[in-house]
Amino acid sequence: MSNRLKPSNIPTGRFSWRWLISREGRPVAAFASLAIVLFLAMRFASERAEGEQLALDRILLLALRRPDDLAQPIGPAWLQHVMIDMTALGSTSVLTLIVVLAVSYLLAIRRRLVALVLVASVAGGALLNVFLKMSFARPRPDLVAHLVKETTMSFPSGHSANSAVIYLTLAILLASTQIRSRVRWLIIICALLITMIVGLSRVYLGVHWPSDVVAGWAVGATWALFCWFVMARVRDRLGV
Repeated sequence: MSNRLKPSNIPTGRFSWRWLISREGRPVAAFASLAIVLFLAMRFASERAEGEQLALDRILLLALRRPDDLAQPIGPAWLQHVMIDMTALGSTSVLTLIVVLAVSYLLAIRRRLVALVLVASVAGGALLNVFLKMSFARPRPDLVAHLVKETTMSFPSGHSANSAVIYLTLAILLASTQIRSRVRWLIIICALLITMIVGLSRVYLGVHWPSDVVAGWAVGATWALFCWFVMARVRDRLGV
């Protein structure tokens, strides 16, 4: 049986956490850890600022708007259009299309288990994000004008979390098929860049607090790692 999609550096046999520092998992684990640390630091800094919970969020959000007109973001006019295009990369329609194409490809090459885990990862990540939004029920920022329309709760950022889940899961999966280190790193870095750009666009457009986005990155990247671990363990047990 072909091993094209078998993780290249995940240990077999007895349970081990070494997979977290595998060639594919290392940068994603680092990104998830950094996002968690950054979120905790933002919370601590805000609580230290005269007890105002969103103090640092407000500072960062206002820094992206013109002081004389909070309805206008900083930068040239074309940058706003670029950010709207970039934020679409984390939209439900675009991510759904990417997942459908990826699953179709996996089914076509008879990788049903991988396709199943990918679908479960995406669905589970989306449900987790909805649960967290309902639990925290943080309103959208009202400090600046929203440059795109949003109606759901703010925390955590769904675009950021779902982008991390899908792009990073697919990147780890694809990177594990590559022999050359530079190719693996290129794939992972590209996925991380897309995930970060989507999140940053949400803050620039005024529809999320910065801490919403950082939390979304932490949740999404951690979930992607968890699902990759589950898939690796199942495939190891089944010997596929």
